[in-house]
Amino acid sequence: MIRLTEIKLPLNHEEDDLNKAICDKLKIAEGDIKSVHVFKRGYDARKKNAILLIYTLDIELSGGQYAESEILTAFNKDPHVRETPDTSYKYVATAPENLTNKERPVVIGFGPCGLLAGLVLAQMGFKPIIIERGKEVRERTKDTFGFWRKRELNTESNVQYGEGGAGTFSDGKLYSQVKDPNHYGRKVMTEFVKAGAPEEIMYVSKPHIGTFKLVSMVEKMRAEIIELGGEIRFSTRVDDFIINDGRMEGVVLHNPDGGQETLLSDHIILAIGHSARDTFHKIHDKGIFVQAKPFSVGFRIEHKQSMIDEARFGKNAGNPILGAADYKLVHHCKNGRSVYSFCMCPGGTVVAATSEENRVVTNGMSQYSRNERNANSAIVVGIDPERDYPEHPLAGIDLQRKLESLAFELGGKDYNAPAQTVGDFLQGKKESELGDVQPSFTPGITLTDLSKALPEFAVEAIREAIPAFNRKIKGFASDDALLTGVETRTSSPINIKRNKEFESINTKGLYPAGEGAGYAGGILSAGIDGIKVAEAVAKSILARR
Repeated sequence: MIRLTEIKLPLNHEEDDLNKAICDKLKIAEGDIKSVHVFKRGYDARKKNAILLIYTLDIELSGGQYAESEILTAFNKDPHVRETPDTSYKYVATAPENLTNKERPVVIGFGPCGLLAGLVLAQMGFKPIIIERGKEVRERTKDTFGFWRKRELNTESNVQYGEGGAGTFSDGKLYSQVKDPNHYGRKVMTEFVKAGAPEEIMYVSKPHIGTFKLVSMVEKMRAEIIELGGEIRFSTRVDDFIINDGRMEGVVLHNPDGGQETLLSDHIILAIGHSARDTFHKIHDKGIFVQAKPFSVGFRIEHKQSMIDEARFGKNAGNPILGAADYKLVHHCKNGRSVYSFCMCPGGTVVAATSEENRVVTNGMSQYSRNERNANSAIVVGIDPERDYPEHPLAGIDLQRKLESLAFELGGKDYNAPAQTVGDFLQGKKESELGDVQPSFTPGITLTDLSKALPEFAVEAIREAIPAFNRKIKGFASDDALLTGVETRTSSPINIKRNKEFESINTKGLYPAGEGAGYAGGILSAGIDGIKVAEAVAKSILARR
């Protein structure tokens, strides 16, 4: 097949315009085309009243391989005409039939990273044992909604802990900036579609799934792991690691009945997400090498989605191909800090994302339809260990907890989140009154002075950045826009350093993976990292035989 890139057509083009564009590009007749597959479709909205769709297409010619080779020869100097690459996933190993119990790999955590690591290991025949401290996804959803509606927090089953990970209660974004020459991302997407995700995620430029679709998908992927011989233990926490002479030998589990169990394995994948703070402390205490890493803190900002659509798409706002508009913003401040938008959720809600009592944390979530009235995103300030928390490797956790506890107090000590209108925040007013933008956060908000919620440098930076963002998106700094605090869990505050074989640099047999270890930032990149680590584990098991 032939791959064509950078085929540009108007937003509202006719269906047969695609074939005409192919024929014009390749200088062939329409009858020469046997099939057309849309590999990717994006858009260019820089001119919002003349938006273009940009296609990457795979073309099969009726003349077969001979005709295609002639075209490829004729266009050999054109970078936009190439042979379609093979993007199918190739398994790197097959488990031996006599796999022993100790050889079965253990995966700790069942978020996107642990899910894909477990699935690929199961598909290769290694029968992984997956440990998840939270509940299965439907029970977890009940607990999470129970907190949002009744303020009843389950510290082991919430937005952060449970089957599917933190990404289950998010926009379900499936795009990443990681380099992926081996097409691991396509493997992730293929498995998601097989589990029930919309097929469009394979070709749209910014695919997303949304919370409710993720729930059923996770269940189907879990069922496949079990069918292939894997085992999943919910409500089971890892309380200790068994390490001898710098080598991992197993874990000590806290089971649902309250008892303890020792599980022996010399291949442990640590895919615990960015909020398993007690586990971070445990691995640090055990001497596993951990270092502090940068993360960001800030607020969630809400606008009417209709305003964002108009600002981004002009007269094309509401076009079903474009959907609800998103944005990505960054500003470098005079005080040396950078402020940027993070985890933008079109047509979504701001959600309570704490996993610890007497603390308030925000996050954003959208359904697949993205049809809620507000747009929201985090507006966060980058911070770094050397400047902001140099005390010890886990000092970032202490900072997060300090800010989350302060937010709990400012919100009224009942899990309300502190909030303030953008106009009042920028003007430094102590009191605030809601305007046209109504808050989406549940359990609720308390209007207060948000300048007390973050360090002074962060407040200063955000006050400078919001008017700068307004120059890119008209209305961004409108008085009625709403800020809700605090956003602290943008990424893990630590990095569990690993070598080129994906093992901990000082603990053989331990494979740090995903967001919690500092190697991913979102569903897709976490899934990709899970696959890479699964491959490393499979190779190591075979090499040690």
